[in-house]
Amino acid sequence: MAEMTTTTEKNLALLRTAYRTLERGELDACVELLTENFIANVPGVPDPLHGPQIWRLGAQAMWEGFPDLQISVEDMFGAGDKVAVRVHFRGTHRGTFQGIPATDRQVSFRSVELYRIEGDKIAEEWVAPDMISLMQQISPTPADH
Repeated sequence: MAEMTTTTEKNLALLRTAYRTLERGELDACVELLTENFIANVPGVPDPLHGPQIWRLGAQAMWEGFPDLQISVEDMFGAGDKVAVRVHFRGTHRGTFQGIPATDRQVSFRSVELYRIEGDKIAEEWVAPDMISLMQQISPTPADH
């Protein structure tokens, strides 16, 4: 008889699906993986943000800025209702991102992310993307002026 899948294994599979779906740019399908009362804890924002549409807006901004976004999960492990992920993003700056017009530069940055799972959905995230590195890669250099 096959052993029942553990909660941790199910949670890891859920996150793998979420990252694959995100990499395909299927944002509506990603939103389906979030609870209705999803909570996003984002650096630089004092209070948590609420709702799957908040997550979607952030993902949409990434896709508009980097339409060829590639996502490599470098580490993923879980315990209890939490999953921790170390992820590497790569792409080309082909659209405006955080007010910076497209530069056509290749970018590469990492993020450390923690998720809380409720049932078979993602209920909360704490993300720490290396935004300083990303913004340095797309910021105009003195030679651009």
